[in-house]
Amino acid sequence: MLLDVTSFQRSFPIFKPVGDRGVLVEFGENIDQAVHTSVLRFDRALTSRPFVGFIETVPAYAAVLIRFDPLVCDHSFAEEAARRLLDGGENVKSQPGRHEVLVCYDTDFAPDLQIVADTTGLGSEQVIEAHLSGQYDVFMYGFAPGYAYLAGVPNKIRIPRKPAAIRDVPAGSVLIAGPQCLVSTITMPTGWWIIGRSPTPILTEDPDHPFLFDVGDRVQFRMITRAEFDAEVGR
Repeated sequence: MLLDVTSFQRSFPIFKPVGDRGVLVEFGENIDQAVHTSVLRFDRALTSRPFVGFIETVPAYAAVLIRFDPLVCDHSFAEEAARRLLDGGENVKSQPGRHEVLVCYDTDFAPDLQIVADTTGLGSEQVIEAHLSGQYDVFMYGFAPGYAYLAGVPNKIRIPRKPAAIRDVPAGSVLIAGPQCLVSTITMPTGWWIIGRSPTPILTEDPDHPFLFDVGDRVQFRMITRAEFDAEVGR
């Protein structure tokens, strides 16, 4: 007897209670631009038309976490209010913020550049060219302050993350793993591939806007020399 696999397909969006003050709304299971567009549209609708008891949203790759005040409302109320916005959600802003991030691919800053080249069958210069050609969208923040996960790494330089993380990776390191790219903001361990370093500050001193990017913004990398990197750091 053959099983009907279509009966096991998940139907999105899916609402899930999280703790005593949250609802997770899932729009898909993959890193996908269409899925993330739905995330951004829903997030914009909620923040522009909040329900009673709404605190904040936390958008991610394929889901939005809704935080609410449990003294004002409950999961059922939050879910019902959110569902009303699904079909009538506002459009994502047509002009996302655009940011240029400087990156130096000097050997001292890119210990994994040659490994990426060898793994992909490219030369190191080709890896750099491919990385610079990517169009990167800020899909989410997570793991550490200011860690903006950027989707858009070109297919030709996509490789799985390392089998084990390494410690003491400097802040400003430009990292890639699969379709994702990230600029680290503090010294931390990582299992991603280190292909450069950026002097562009991601953390700001503005408490109302602590990070350079907003989710949904577009990032473009620009190559600089070691001398230009040192000059930027010395400012």
